[in-house]
Amino acid sequence: MKFIVSSSALLKQLQQISGVINANTVLPILEDFLFEIDKNRLTVVATDLETVMKVQMDVEAKDTGRVCIPAKILMDSLKNIPDQPLTFNIDKNYSVEITSDNGKYKVMGENPDNFPKEPVADDTSNFTISSAALVTAINKTLFAVSSDDLRPAMTGVFFEMDKKGLQFVATDAHRLVRYKRKDVSCPKTDSLIVPKKPLNLLKGALPVNEDELTVSYNSNHLFVKHGTTQMSCRLIDARFPDYKVVIPADNPYKLTITKSDFQSALRRVSVFSNKSTNQVVLNISGSELQLAAQDVDFSFEGTERMKCQYDGEDLAIAFNAKFLIEMLNAAESDDVVVELSTPTKAGIIKPTEQDENEEMLMLVMPLMLNS
Repeated sequence: MKFIVSSSALLKQLQQISGVINANTVLPILEDFLFEIDKNRLTVVATDLETVMKVQMDVEAKDTGRVCIPAKILMDSLKNIPDQPLTFNIDKNYSVEITSDNGKYKVMGENPDNFPKEPVADDTSNFTISSAALVTAINKTLFAVSSDDLRPAMTGVFFEMDKKGLQFVATDAHRLVRYKRKDVSCPKTDSLIVPKKPLNLLKGALPVNEDELTVSYNSNHLFVKHGTTQMSCRLIDARFPDYKVVIPADNPYKLTITKSDFQSALRRVSVFSNKSTNQVVLNISGSELQLAAQDVDFSFEGTERMKCQYDGEDLAIAFNAKFLIEMLNAAESDDVVVELSTPTKAGIIKPTEQDENEEMLMLVMPLMLNS
């Protein structure tokens, strides 16, 4: 089997899918890319048994055939070869010879029959969403996903679908993000939990534009297709916690504040906070907000004052500054509203301006005030 391909085009396609491959895999074949040639079409597949990503590209080839090529050595060599056509020659023992303008490189491939089969997309429901909308949804929720493997349901993003829209929810029990798209219509009311890794890979592989994606799913897998790139992943088989019960129905006190100023002040003051809790106390009275942090063990202390608009009774409430900073990153408006009630009830953060097709709500649990 023989084919000719541009070195830079091949590298670009492989970089999109190489993130699937884990450094320490159970099966040695999972460290390989599966190359499949059919006439002038090359399909490359990478998998870690849970997630499968594949790309297609045009090459010059007369034969059809398959081979597994070790990913790391192939990627490392392509990164160092300037843009030029490369000729791949594969013999019946799966030995791969790569010829460039002034070099010849050999690598031992493996039998493609040992490569894991990809899941079949049967009995699926599907909907379409723009590429930018999906990337935005992933960016706005992924940071709040839990990394606690003892609670598998929280280690992914919860997709909640109905005819009126699509909701993405992520929580790690300390904070929660709910992002809704109203410009997506799903065929039926349904829900599923998508793991963190494939969403991270999608975020890197998809363009932020209005290209239309087809998203399909069945009881076990999610499939996303964009142009010549496809991804499928196993869904998390667990029940997502009933997040609606933790969202307070009425937080009467409203604090409106400039996002960038608030974020900068949190970054400066949190330097002096306790490293395990990152606790920053917000003292709000009238039109002034005071941020205070201290680490008693080292006698560190930092306070700052800033202007705000506040409608409510004077309040002192403590939050994890790292969480607040990450959540403010996800809000795209210049100002944010923080809705509060008592020092022990969750605070809600919302952007002051939102696109008519999206709706975002973030919730953060308070920390105990050190009296």
